[in-house]
Amino acid sequence: MAVHLSFLFILTAVTGIHSLTTVSKVSVKAGVSITIPCLYGSQYRNNVKYLCKGYRWSFCSYAVKTNQPRSSGKFSISDDKNQRIFTVTIKDLTNTDTDYWCIVEINGGVDDGQYFHLSVTTDTPSLSVDHQEITGFIGESINISCYYRNSGESEWCRLGMNCVTGSSGSIDGTSVTISATVPNVFTVTMSGLKTESSGWYYCVKGELQMPVHVTVTEKPTTTTSSSPTPKPDSTTSDSLPSVTAERKGIIIPLSLLIVIVLVILFMWFIFKKVNKQTEAESSTTATAEEEVKYSTIKHKRKPGQGSDANSDGEVMYSSAVKPAVKQQMEKRVEATAEDVTYSTLAQSKQNL
Repeated sequence: MAVHLSFLFILTAVTGIHSLTTVSKVSVKAGVSITIPCLYGSQYRNNVKYLCKGYRWSFCSYAVKTNQPRSSGKFSISDDKNQRIFTVTIKDLTNTDTDYWCIVEINGGVDDGQYFHLSVTTDTPSLSVDHQEITGFIGESINISCYYRNSGESEWCRLGMNCVTGSSGSIDGTSVTISATVPNVFTVTMSGLKTESSGWYYCVKGELQMPVHVTVTEKPTTTTSSSPTPKPDSTTSDSLPSVTAERKGIIIPLSLLIVIVLVILFMWFIFKKVNKQTEAESSTTATAEEEVKYSTIKHKRKPGQGSDANSDGEVMYSSAVKPAVKQQMEKRVEATAEDVTYSTLAQSKQNL
């Protein structure tokens, strides 16, 4: 399967074949993840690809393979056969994640591989970008900022193709400019993007590289630009449903609140009115009970009158009078007390 690294170098030097390409040295911070692209020749389109961990190829160990992909865990791999690039992602980097190989498996022959080194640091990486994935639109421009702490020449390269060195140039028909107006940052601008501009690129500063994937798509069209010239009335009518919906959302709850308040006020008014009536009736009844007095007048018969059974009974009158009437009666009784001695009511006897 695997052969010694020196044999690979000898084979490459003799044949002059460079069928596998990747970055050589990448600076990355511990604890994060990094994606490394590996470009292969068209003859390897259907071959198995894998990542091998270790400084020496003959002693490296499998990390992940395309025919046994790991969707989770520390390693993952994917193969884009149209672009002829397989990518490997290494997560949760530590200081032991330094030496790896991108390898294409050759059935019945010597595997083809390319070495890359990861410089893992706990400080700020010597060369980094904001994001490894960036999207642009056809015909427009994108900017990529490359942050560095080391020295050396600044470049922008496409994987497997040429590089732009200096302030301007082009890659595969796309215009590229490099500016360094801010200390420790050089900005790459790609103008006139095309669909073919999609692919893997990388920043270069000295001996370090940082891979960046560029995706170029068509810019989404808005309804205003794609629709025919709108009529004034249609624009107004289109906006009415949304306005009406907003008003309904406010008016309906407000109307319910008003109705509830009115019902509460009406019930409170009725309750108060009934309560007042009850208090008034209670007050009138109490006053009437206090003012009404009862008196009894007895009329005795005179001595010497007959002892007829009908005349023996006393006739009693009971009457209810108000205090004022009682006082008047008492005055009259006092005024006539001397003149009137008895008041009798007797039934006349029938003559035998």
